[in-house]
Amino acid sequence: MKIAFCCTDTRPEPWLQGLSAALPQADIQVWQPGMAPFDYAVVWAPPQQFIDEQPGLRALFNIGAGVDGLLKLRLPPGLAVVRLEDAGMSVQMAEYVCHALIRHFREFDAYEASARQGQWSFRKPRSRADFPVGIMGLGVLGRRVAQAVAQFGFPVNGWSRAPRALDGVQTYSGPQGLQDFLAASRVLVNLLPLTPDTENILNHDTLGRLQPGGYLINVARGAHLVDADLLALLDAGQLAGATLDVFRTEPLPAQHPFWQHPKITVTPHTSARTLRGETIAQVAGKIARLARQEPITGVVDVARGY
Repeated sequence: MKIAFCCTDTRPEPWLQGLSAALPQADIQVWQPGMAPFDYAVVWAPPQQFIDEQPGLRALFNIGAGVDGLLKLRLPPGLAVVRLEDAGMSVQMAEYVCHALIRHFREFDAYEASARQGQWSFRKPRSRADFPVGIMGLGVLGRRVAQAVAQFGFPVNGWSRAPRALDGVQTYSGPQGLQDFLAASRVLVNLLPLTPDTENILNHDTLGRLQPGGYLINVARGAHLVDADLLALLDAGQLAGATLDVFRTEPLPAQHPFWQHPKITVTPHTSARTLRGETIAQVAGKIARLARQEPITGVVDVARGY
């Protein structure tokens, strides 16, 4: 069994050591142009040349949850694309979202500003009931985030393309459900996969449907958000603020207005990082099952994009 490692901007040695320890019978190599055929590949942002030179791959394992970059490549028909399922990412995402939510709700940003000016000041407590949180996308990460937010006593709504049920969460689905979901939410958390249907979904119309004083937390993909629309809604006072972890261009250009906007908090795509040990264990386990001709989970529906 031959496995190619083809991950852009990733130091390969620790990955090769971990994969070799988990799959001692496998021949695991860093891909170079012109190499002989492989059976499986572990990838992140591989070039089209890699795909073109390896038409016989049985499966392509992405070391991240989002596969939108892979699906932009010309993939051979029938190639199984396998996304990362959790592997330590969901608890990180829940931590990040809860931190951003509570920082906004408790107005810790205002306290920080007062402290920098040497001011000892209190702000009137606010009610969690007035801050219903809407989670867009109820996959593995979305469900974990919804459960974490609910633990802090916030009303939680969830929206997905197809109907889903989740204890303690008011769920909505489909186009009409999206309108009702937005109207019922004041804080919006985006965890959708990026597909042609969801690109630019965070725009003037959708964000403008949030309850007054709406707040956006985007931890999915930068292309979900129409930057100019967010800025316009913030400047008009219709939205109270935003925490953004993902951007159309990364790193975020130094001259981008998000950096200096007083109502926007920027972080460098760090809400949920790939944990190498957990990822290796998951990928190796799935490769072993495929080698035994057993089914695996996490296979992407290429037509749907996730």
